[in-house]
Amino acid sequence: MSKSLKSRILNFIFLLAIVLLIIPQSRQFIQIWLHKGLSYINQSSVIDKEDRLTINNSTWNLKSDKNLTLNFEDLEGQVIFINFWATWCPPCIAEMPSLQALYNDYNEKVVFLFVTNDSFEIVEKFKMKRGFNFEVFNSTTATPAELKTSSIPRTFIINKKGKIVVDESGAVNWNSDKVRQQLNNLLSE
Repeated sequence: MSKSLKSRILNFIFLLAIVLLIIPQSRQFIQIWLHKGLSYINQSSVIDKEDRLTINNSTWNLKSDKNLTLNFEDLEGQVIFINFWATWCPPCIAEMPSLQALYNDYNEKVVFLFVTNDSFEIVEKFKMKRGFNFEVFNSTTATPAELKTSSIPRTFIINKKGKIVVDESGAVNWNSDKVRQQLNNLLSE
């Protein structure tokens, strides 16, 4: 193959990639696909005991898409899995299937709080389209300072003593053996 033909093919592929990234429908698909791949690299890690933060303001109130109200203070003594996300966020969408799988196996043992600012109407459409059944929450009061985030997805795992044990940003494969072992260890404490 001549150098000129090879150069034209590469230019065409580059141009096609740019066009696909400009079109919103294909851009979101590509972003989700890339973040799903990255989620297998970005692994959950436990924070060293001396570096763990305790959540001080536990008067955080939430309302669920099932019209239930929840005070974070009432969850004291339980293992809590908090995921801040949005329906329009490609890395959030990429990690959702792994979150659903983890939720399916641990929802009786661990408290899952999927927190979003999206309306419940939008959330319900999103869940129906993708076959998700986890409960989703909106904050009705200020989020505790230790859990404030400026980027999503952001996930925290809190132990029974109210300390943040895991703090991860970006898409992660939450349905991994490593995460399951982390949760099992926290549940046995």
